[in-house]
Amino acid sequence: MINVIYRLTAPKMFEEVYSEIDINKDVIVRPTYLSICKADQRYYQGTRSTEVLDSKLPMALIHEGISKIVKDNTGTFEVGDNVVMIPNTPTEDDKIIKANYLPSSKFRGSGFDGYTCDLITLKSDRLIKIPDSFNLMLSSFIELISVTYQAICSFENISISRKNRIGVWGDGAVGYLTALLLTYMYPDSEICVFGKHFENLNMFSFVDNVYKTNKVPDRLTVDHAFECVGSQASQSAINQIIDIINPQGSIMLLGVSEYPVPINTRLVLEKGLTLTGISRSEREDFEGVINLINDNQSIFKYLEKLVADVIDVSSVDDLKSAFDKDSINGFGKTVLKWNK
Repeated sequence: MINVIYRLTAPKMFEEVYSEIDINKDVIVRPTYLSICKADQRYYQGTRSTEVLDSKLPMALIHEGISKIVKDNTGTFEVGDNVVMIPNTPTEDDKIIKANYLPSSKFRGSGFDGYTCDLITLKSDRLIKIPDSFNLMLSSFIELISVTYQAICSFENISISRKNRIGVWGDGAVGYLTALLLTYMYPDSEICVFGKHFENLNMFSFVDNVYKTNKVPDRLTVDHAFECVGSQASQSAINQIIDIINPQGSIMLLGVSEYPVPINTRLVLEKGLTLTGISRSEREDFEGVINLINDNQSIFKYLEKLVADVIDVSSVDDLKSAFDKDSINGFGKTVLKWNK
């Protein structure tokens, strides 16, 4: 069967590619809602290094999305089931290292084709059925939520027991989702958000306190912190965290930077801090998010505020227009209603 793949061939240039797909293998799905990530934009805008772009393009973008079952050769799902797609694709089993950190694992939209296709073939373990009660449009970015969920689970495993006040640095989508999940998973802790944009901080109505990073009260401290800033601004964010975090605190690093970030290691040593990097997620994180939302469906009302735009995509031109609109969104997610 002929499948159409919509690949980025060069910055800001999409192209239709026709490819044969075996409908008698694994599970065949048709995307329904996709969500644009900052990583997708870095490829689209060409802000990755020339070496990276040359090695990865042409490539179909997007690793956040849901789909419908078209055909299941494994007997796991019913035709028409709504499922969330897991972009991480392990190629080996390691008893110690998680699959999302194995160098041998492949990741859709980063090294091989993502979800901008008419049809996609996936192993059954790369799909999870979405409960009927879920908002499908908002479910499109469960993948991003799963990364913050993984960060919080890792934090629980490594952090000391004192968690009176937890800080989140970053007032974008990752900071919003991290703070939201912390509010539900640590109801007895004070959750504080630190950011630069007052209009964004106003969106965090569910947390205990918000602070502009240049107006943090004297003597305010946090027991632990989540850094969700990334880019060049992550340097000042991480160092501000190191300054005000309490001894033996844990710092979870979720922000992505293209360049090395200098930090105050002297104070890290003096305070006995733990810094942990978080990247991507695996099946258990998706399952954890789905269970958490299923038990707390009030989360959906907060996820709605994170959606900046919903765009119907029926052509390559629509896809390009969606990425152009997303590039000027200061806060929130752009969701694509995939009408291919």
